[in-house]
Amino acid sequence: MAEPELGSSFQRRFLAARQLRSFPWAELEEELRARPGSPLLTDVLQKTVLHPLCVKYPPSTKYRRSFLTELIKKHESTAAEPLDELYDALADILNEEESTHGYKNYLLPTGECVTLSESVAIISEGTTGLVTWDAALHLAEWAIENSPVFSNRTILELGSGIGFTGIAICKTCSPKAYIFSDCHHCVLKQLTENIHLNGFVLEPETTRPIQTEPQGQEGEATNSQKPKLIVAELDWGSVTEKQLLDLQPDVVIAADVVYDPEIILTLIGMLQKLSAFRAARKPPEVYIAFTIRNPDTYHLFQAELDKAGIGWQVIPAHSNSIFLYDVQPNVTILQLFI
Repeated sequence: MAEPELGSSFQRRFLAARQLRSFPWAELEEELRARPGSPLLTDVLQKTVLHPLCVKYPPSTKYRRSFLTELIKKHESTAAEPLDELYDALADILNEEESTHGYKNYLLPTGECVTLSESVAIISEGTTGLVTWDAALHLAEWAIENSPVFSNRTILELGSGIGFTGIAICKTCSPKAYIFSDCHHCVLKQLTENIHLNGFVLEPETTRPIQTEPQGQEGEATNSQKPKLIVAELDWGSVTEKQLLDLQPDVVIAADVVYDPEIILTLIGMLQKLSAFRAARKPPEVYIAFTIRNPDTYHLFQAELDKAGIGWQVIPAHSNSIFLYDVQPNVTILQLFI
């Protein structure tokens, strides 16, 4: 059982383009030394660089090149015969031009996959919104485990970035409508491309009001229906009453939007507007996930929520770890009562 398990471990990490140091290299080298003639290396290659998803949506050139170089080093440290497939794969990649983007493929429990085109740099085009952050993975895991919160409801995501959390929810939780939102034009462009990449069709003219049914009719929709997907340009500081009345979400979520004192105040102002401009509907449920990098910022967020009269509670940690982390992040999810 050791060989397929090891190959699967490499597969999930490789397709999601996690850091190379997080791979079980020592375990692989030990297995190769113990069984130099085994098909393990071929299995690893087929589940990573030569996997159909990777061939169609390849991670960055640098990432694949570094992975194959390390794989060849481990192979050459054993007494095994050279494997031509390894060198052929590396030769093909060496001939590729470097790109500013690469693909990441996240496997879902349903067997489906979330495929994203992401920037290879943490900061590009003047924003950090062109990569997927750990809080987005964490929030998606919680959503999948708590799908009734999202099923047949209208969801508004604040600061959607390039779309991981929303696409995962749309593929697993059967929302009635999902509104992706952000304010950076490059992020919105990449977000739209990723939504199309995953087989979804956006509603035409996303600036138009969302046609949602009265709350009493929500139960009439079936889970087999595809959600209405909207991409909205939403600036928290200048959002208008009309924009919010057009949205009318049942649930509001956000991931990794609490990292700066100024952003905290703008976010809280946005939540207060959502509460005030809701027609005759009840206020939406609100869930905010964030990585605690600076405890002072976390405590400031709680203090500002208290000052604004917004109630909050910490959501218990979910049990399923679906997506792989390089280092388990210190992520918290707060439910807010606006």
